[in-house]
Amino acid sequence: MSTDSTSKIDLPSKGANHWISQVTWSADGLVPVIAQEKGSNDVLMFAWMNAEALQKTAELGRAVYFSRSRQKLWFKGEESGHVQRVHSIRLDCDNDVVLLSVTQEGHLPSIACHTGRHSCFYQSLEGLGGSKPLGWTAVEPVLKDPDTIYK
Repeated sequence: MSTDSTSKIDLPSKGANHWISQVTWSADGLVPVIAQEKGSNDVLMFAWMNAEALQKTAELGRAVYFSRSRQKLWFKGEESGHVQRVHSIRLDCDNDVVLLSVTQEGHLPSIACHTGRHSCFYQSLEGLGGSKPLGWTAVEPVLKDPDTIYK
């Protein structure tokens, strides 16, 4: 096993998991991940993965992220039931961003955001081009009260 110069984790240099060593990891051993909904192509969320999370995601066909605040693996939907089934995993041209194609499960319409919305990208900057003062506006409704989602 070899250690990538941008990573603090031990990565496989050969064998079945060699694909993990081809990811360019941050100094913290993480890679940014975008979850995109299969079918609609909506960008649902942004998160981080470490090598273990990426490995588990590939093995399980279910999104597993790394929580920077809790410093542990986060199985998407472990509390809310809003699991992400993974259809494909792509790596960008610089090998430093992962794109997941997912089906968001657990609620119809689907909820990916902890605010109870379909997407974490529910705020839009209004007033582009000077038509009015710039400001963020929520453009997606809350589909379910977050207090009823999380324990």
